[in-house]
Amino acid sequence: MQTIINSWFVQGMIKATSDAWLKGWDERNGGNLTLRLDDADIAPYRADFHPQPRYIALSQPLPQLAGMPFIVTGSGKFFRNVQLDPTANLGVVKVDNDGAGYHILWGLTDDAVPTSELPAHFQSHSERIIATGGKDRVIMHCHATNLIALTYVLENRTDLFTRKLWEGSTECLVVFPDGVGILPWMVPGTDDIGQATALEMQKHALVLWPFHGVFGSGPTLDETFGLIDTAEKSAQVLVKVYSMGGMKQTITREQLIALGKRFGVTPLASALELYQ
Repeated sequence: MQTIINSWFVQGMIKATSDAWLKGWDERNGGNLTLRLDDADIAPYRADFHPQPRYIALSQPLPQLAGMPFIVTGSGKFFRNVQLDPTANLGVVKVDNDGAGYHILWGLTDDAVPTSELPAHFQSHSERIIATGGKDRVIMHCHATNLIALTYVLENRTDLFTRKLWEGSTECLVVFPDGVGILPWMVPGTDDIGQATALEMQKHALVLWPFHGVFGSGPTLDETFGLIDTAEKSAQVLVKVYSMGGMKQTITREQLIALGKRFGVTPLASALELYQ
């Protein structure tokens, strides 16, 4: 019998959370992941739903997400344990018809609740739906080690951080031509940081929280994981380069322009024009 555990979206969440744990991005209960679904995705598994779904009000109504289902990681849950007990560590939720709250349809057993960063995720989903015409479905937050390290060393500016990551690995400009948004340090788990992140998500698929971690957005779990992985690999190269005394040579502005032309992407202008 086909159960929701075997669905593509539960299995996808298991793989993404397990891979992130193995990367060292999600210690303890660090990190959270949400995937926007369609009613058709969850319809075959109604027999697995809770008989009386719990209802939780949102601190800030989001009518633009009304009626949409999501699969989410739980608050206080460890990514390393998702593969061991998906039902306890994941949940399928559905926003109600006016966007004021959501019902927990499946998972999050023993009165568990979704990630404390759900407001930030939902606000970012709202903006990425607009920015990508509905293509982006995933928001992933993790503590990517080298990206965090760079926020202590580089000036936390979108143009500078983006340019350095582009220079750290040739593929970066192609993978995230829109650059990396950066917030000031803020208390996590609040509406304020959720609103600030969503504002940056209007322009960037990657947003850094200095001294904390990164938010990434994409159309699939693989694409979103790959986006963060690419930026993190570049950050790892940069950490090594700075540890060896700094750059003696790098990818030039002209070469970055040539990359953009070859792959048909438009690089973030402020990063491209930062210096020659």
